[in-house]
Formats: sequence, structure tokens, C-alpha cells
Amino acid sequence: MTKIYVYCLFDRQDTFYGAYSSLKAVHRDALKIANRGNSEVIMFAPFVDKTEKATLTGLRNIFKGVCDVRVYYRCGAYAAKILKMKLKE
Repeated sequence: MTKIYVYCLFDRQDTFYGAYSSLKAVHRDALKIANRGNSEVIMFAPFVDKTEKATLTGLRNIFKGVCDVRVYYRCGAYAAKILKMKLKE
């Protein structure tokens, strides 16, 4: 049985932007949504209570081994939310 994960991207008003199978692609688009302020984009994972600079490596480490969780990207008044889900057969 193959494990297939889907990453769903939303903005601050919970507008759906798309479903991705690539972590790199969802990270890129989340940065585009959130990176409109004057400061750097911060990544926040409430299930581990961790805040750090938004990087692909950091996102991969947060999502490693967990499923059905969300990570927020924030920069001033702009934000994006990524949900990681597992496809079930």
C-alpha cells in the first residue's frame, strides 16, 4: 500500500488555493501569499508550539511523521495555511 500525502493551501480568509502533492510547490505558493509585508515570513506550527523562519527544510521537519496537521505562514497582516492530509484508499 502506497502512502500518498496531499497538501492543501488556504489564505487568511480560508480561501482555497489548491491541493498539492509536492511539498516544494506548496511551500513556494504559501510564500507568495504570505510575503507581502515588510518583514520576513514566519512559520508557526501550533501542534508542536514551534515558531521559526519559513524554510522548506523546516516545513519538511515539522511535517515528518505526522498527518492531519496545519502550519501557518505569517508576515504582518498576510497569512497562509497549509494542511497535510493522507489519501485513503
